[in-house]
Amino acid sequence: MEYYLGCSGWNYGDTPDKGGWLDIFYPNKDTRRLRYYSEFFNTVEMDSTFYEEFYSKMNKGLFFGMVKATPQNFEFSIKVPERITHRKRLELGKDVISDFKEFLDKISPLNNSRKLGAILIQLPPSFSIEYFSTLEKFLENIPRKPEENESNVTNKQPNNDYYYQYAIEFRHPSWNTEGPLELLKHHNIANVITDSPEKENLSFLSNSIVSSSEHSFVRFHGRNTSSGHYWYNYLYSKQELEPWIDKVRELENQTKKLRIYFNNHYGGKAVINALQFKEMNGLSLNDKGRNILQKGQNYYRCY
Repeated sequence: MEYYLGCSGWNYGDTPDKGGWLDIFYPNKDTRRLRYYSEFFNTVEMDSTFYEEFYSKMNKGLFFGMVKATPQNFEFSIKVPERITHRKRLELGKDVISDFKEFLDKISPLNNSRKLGAILIQLPPSFSIEYFSTLEKFLENIPRKPEENESNVTNKQPNNDYYYQYAIEFRHPSWNTEGPLELLKHHNIANVITDSPEKENLSFLSNSIVSSSEHSFVRFHGRNTSSGHYWYNYLYSKQELEPWIDKVRELENQTKKLRIYFNNHYGGKAVINALQFKEMNGLSLNDKGRNILQKGQNYYRCY
């Protein structure tokens, strides 16, 4: 079983009081963040591709640079752009498959270097089970292999054994039925397992049930209930993380590859919890990792 553990994002250059990781994780403002981050974790979830203001300015060169900045065994899980999931809401009549293929082509340097992890399809909170048929049709039409993506036909050496690994995160409680899980099983797509704020009514997503034997995907969003960036501004206690140790063991027995991401990134809290969770799962930290964990815990007075 392959095990990947990291954070959602890495490019947080502000100080903790402004939500960044400087002085909590990054030593100084000149630190090459991705390279430094990859010294401690073997994967990262890239969320900036979701936001149109960032995604529209991205090109293949960005992803080539990411490949070069990270070790050979490093993986990037990439979130699908909001223009596909939130603006066009997966509707085939809005040319969404062309947008999706363009997205796959843009991130192809990751795929070609075998550094592409899961492709995260995060559905809007308003996307209820009433849109089941929309999701079904979308999944029937997205490429399964790189060579199925029209803009990738010119790849010199297509790998017929390689498939994209998709993961879907539901954000509406109405999906808590058997049908959606069976749909994902049919397409061998991972259901995203989450730890989320209580008021979202998404506790069913924390069950250790998988829809793909190939890979599983876990996201820790935090449990804050206040306004603002409440999804991301939360520091888990060790007691809150402990039940997830057993859940991880259950997942390990059901899947070939497990990816875990801490999305509580505000103020470097994701780094603290990810390092802590890594240690709790029996994976040793090096001296630098232990020092960062201790520094972060002292900063937040978390013992």
